[in-house]
Amino acid sequence: MSPLRVSVLAYPGCFASEVYGVPDLLTMAAHVAAARGDGRPAYEVTVVSPRRRVAASGGAGLDVSAVRPADVLIVPGFEPPPAPDLAATLAQLGPEVATIRAQEAAGTAVVSICVGAFLLAEAGLLDGRGATTSWLYADRLARRYPGVRLCPESLVVTDRGVTTTAGFSAMYDFALQLIRQHHGPGVARSTARIALVDDARSTQAPYVDSALLPTPGREFSLSVKRWLDQHLDARYDLAALAREFHVSTRTLLRRFGEEAGESPLAYVQAARVQRARHLLETTERTVARIAAEVGYRDPGTFTGIFARHTGRRPREYRAMFQRGGARSTG
Repeated sequence: MSPLRVSVLAYPGCFASEVYGVPDLLTMAAHVAAARGDGRPAYEVTVVSPRRRVAASGGAGLDVSAVRPADVLIVPGFEPPPAPDLAATLAQLGPEVATIRAQEAAGTAVVSICVGAFLLAEAGLLDGRGATTSWLYADRLARRYPGVRLCPESLVVTDRGVTTTAGFSAMYDFALQLIRQHHGPGVARSTARIALVDDARSTQAPYVDSALLPTPGREFSLSVKRWLDQHLDARYDLAALAREFHVSTRTLLRRFGEEAGESPLAYVQAARVQRARHLLETTERTVARIAAEVGYRDPGTFTGIFARHTGRRPREYRAMFQRGGARSTG
């Protein structure tokens, strides 16, 4: 057997850490495998570019080689510009888009890290395929490339030889998956422990911060959201909400849905979960008390909704994310 040939595509403005993150973990895995007496060939990693010189985000120069045949091509992410400038940024990366398209056509498995998915989509690789990216930019990817079957909560999605990953650290989830395939679960598990990398993650949902997501900016839905935010502990009553805004329930649902892209109930559930996440992270209050504070009299109902939104039950979430020294019970 020959070493697995892994190429990392460097380009102007890419994140240098995402260029070297996967190769570094593969190097660690090769050492772990050798220590276990695994004589199978390891990895042959090359940083490639269709350009002679490449400066990463922040201006750091990268040593690059010419593009060559590979088993796996990794496309790192970049610093996303404001929405109006994204098209211009992608247009400047025409040589890279062409390289991605050619490598995939030659049978190379193509992988994107974070917003590197935009380059794969620009190359046409994601049309009709399932894909993911950072939760912060998933909506922008979906709007620009409607042919993508977006899986916004997934950490790693592979569809017919093309793999996309969620934000930054999801490159390690992919790397561990590659190590698992190439050297087996034992080597992957040991590598994760040495690197202090979580090898049991399945979703990026627990990391989503709705306060950072773009809002449609329509006054009616924003007013309804503000009212709901101020009454999270109250029972959700659609008829009462409609009366508060002097409209029928049908009009409320229609106008809110058109502006916000969801129902008021979906919004209030997400807002309650967001508030509960904060309380789980920063206080020692019981799950039952937190449930009541965000409008759920039945802790079981709260637990089910919380798990559906975050992929974790409340106690599991607290164990993962509670900030050191949290003691407030009031």
